[in-house]
Amino acid sequence: MKKINYYKAREIVDLKEMLETSCKMYGEKTAFYTKEFGSDTYQEIKFKTLLEDVNCLGTALINKGLKNKKIAVIGENRYNWACAYLAIMCGTGIVVPLDRMLPKEEIKICLQRAHVSAIIYSGKVKEVIEEIASEDENNSESKLNIEYYIGMDEKQSHDKFLSYSELKEEGKKLLEDGNTEFINSKINIEDVAEILFTSGTTSKSKAVMLSQKNIMFNIRNHNMMINYKSEDVFLSFLPIHHVYECTCGFLTPIYKGAAVAYCEGIKYIQENMKEAHVSVFLSVPLVFEKMYRKIWSGIEKQNKTKLVKNMIKLTNALDKVGIHLKRKVFKNIYDEFGGKVRLFIAGAASVNADVSAGYRDLGITAIQGYGLSECSPIVAVNMDVYSKDDALGLPLVGTELKIADKNAEGIGEICTKGDHVMLGYYEDEEATKNAIKDGWFYTGDLGYIDEDGFVYMTGRKKNVLISKNGKNVYPEELEEILNNSNYISESMVYSKSKGDDIKIVADIIVDKEYIEKLFKDSPKTKEEIKDIIWKEVKRMNQTLVPYKHITEINIREKEFEKTTTLKIKRYMELKN
Repeated sequence: MKKINYYKAREIVDLKEMLETSCKMYGEKTAFYTKEFGSDTYQEIKFKTLLEDVNCLGTALINKGLKNKKIAVIGENRYNWACAYLAIMCGTGIVVPLDRMLPKEEIKICLQRAHVSAIIYSGKVKEVIEEIASEDENNSESKLNIEYYIGMDEKQSHDKFLSYSELKEEGKKLLEDGNTEFINSKINIEDVAEILFTSGTTSKSKAVMLSQKNIMFNIRNHNMMINYKSEDVFLSFLPIHHVYECTCGFLTPIYKGAAVAYCEGIKYIQENMKEAHVSVFLSVPLVFEKMYRKIWSGIEKQNKTKLVKNMIKLTNALDKVGIHLKRKVFKNIYDEFGGKVRLFIAGAASVNADVSAGYRDLGITAIQGYGLSECSPIVAVNMDVYSKDDALGLPLVGTELKIADKNAEGIGEICTKGDHVMLGYYEDEEATKNAIKDGWFYTGDLGYIDEDGFVYMTGRKKNVLISKNGKNVYPEELEEILNNSNYISESMVYSKSKGDDIKIVADIIVDKEYIEKLFKDSPKTKEEIKDIIWKEVKRMNQTLVPYKHITEINIREKEFEKTTTLKIKRYMELKN
């Protein structure tokens, strides 16, 4: 096994210390690029301003009687969300980040389950929050016990509805008058600091309890595996309530003295990368794969495919002898992303290995990691200088990995142990006992570990399809093969009963743009497109053992229902 040289990372105890020391070291640097204040161009917010705003808001929250209480934060990725999260975590109470895309009834259930005392919300969910407040006020049987509704975009306070900006001003005056309760507050890193609701792609969402010890361990130790820099600019695209974006795309830049630029939406990724000169982008495989296809589509339109492939061969050969020319040779591609891009990190699902290798051919380091909300989130990650494109990565520094209940192929359930593992599920001892045994967290994911210590995932334990002869078929494996076809945009594989056995079915969304371009001189009907896809599936079947063959396909027009991290809600699709 190769000896690994890890990067150095500064010691931190809790988020409060991290924020204060980072602001001391990087006070005059830009911490955030934001457009939330009505501007069409990015406005810069310095580290010193961040600390001032957090102290003001935290002081006001405690003054309102919210010390040690649970406070929900719900809204889009923006500076006020980040400030609210830190104000709660750095001395006020327990933060409950919520998905703003949830239906009203699910938001209410989350508020009830977490026993939330206050909600800090953005204008984009104002209507829903006001409906919840009204229903709660008029229904004595379902009291939520919400003391305050704090609107990020409210101009004035009235009754239980408080203005975020007025609250911050109130905190500023309290600080000027000598109120130091928030500033002097002590953090117990072992206590519950955050309650996260999982996305529930396979079943009802669980409420994960994380401590600051969990979060700080994850931040520091994954920085020993990836060399982030203080001059980096991260693009914040994935939903910030999700622990992957929160820990890695929000808190990590603060730890490193880097900046965060808020993305305006999936259509604006490339434009925002240009505007903010983004160097680091965390996202999901679907986004990276679409971006990669777009790069090559642009190359093909310019009739430069052969030239670029030849230049890749040449620059790869030069790299081996220490001559690095990719940034110059492929300058036009870099310029399309703002000129500074250097690192792509995929999470939430496995990325196509060819895509990672393809980005690296162009000089962009593309790696993937593996994690869960229950592990705050990182379990394993590829290093920027030592990686395998088809692997999820190496165990997070200071943690352990094992494979439980291996089958004949050496595949079993991925388990992990260390300070990254959650405290448990909130008010659910049975689920906690089922998930954590002798300190080991059982992830529910199946996979194996190779001789170099890299972990690989074959699929979700709950998703495995078992044939009559006891053979395991992993839908995720087949989906990856399908999605690698230029004809196919997305797919979902599942089984149907066939007598006393099963047959394997694939629901497929075709890449209409590719097919229209390919057959622009002879447009295809829906039936002809299905025939094209079926031939493609048959070709793929030839590369697989017979029991894995897909024997039925359905062409979908409608998008799959997804979580906010773009995972298909498999259980919902199968239910329908």
